Amino acid sequence: MDNSIINAQALLPRVERALDGIRPYLEADGGNVKILEITEERVVRLELLGACGSCPMSAMTLRAGVEDAIRRAVPEVSAVEATNLTTPDDPRAKLPY
Repeated sequence: MDNSIINAQALLPRVERALDGIRPYLEADGGNVKILEITEERVVRLELLGACGSCPMSAMTLRAGVEDAIRRAVPEVSAVEATNLTTPDDPRAKLPY
C-alpha cells in the first residue's frame, strides 16, 4: 500500500480527537462537524453540520476554531477545507440563535 495513503489514514484518529475538543462549543450553538476524508496530500475535508452549515460565521468558525484545533494537534495536515461554507451575504444564512 502507498505510504501516503497509510499516513492519511493514520491521521484520522488524531484529527477526530482534535475535533472532539471543540465539538462541545459547536454543539452549544446547534452545530457539529464531520470528517469526509483526509486526502493523500493530507488535506482534511469536512462537512459542517446543523447550525454550522447555514451560519454566516461558518468561515470564521472553520478558520479560527476548527482549523486551528486540527493544526495544533496534527501539524502534518496541509490544509483544512469545508465542503459547505456559508458566506455572510448568503440569503440562506441563519444565525444559530
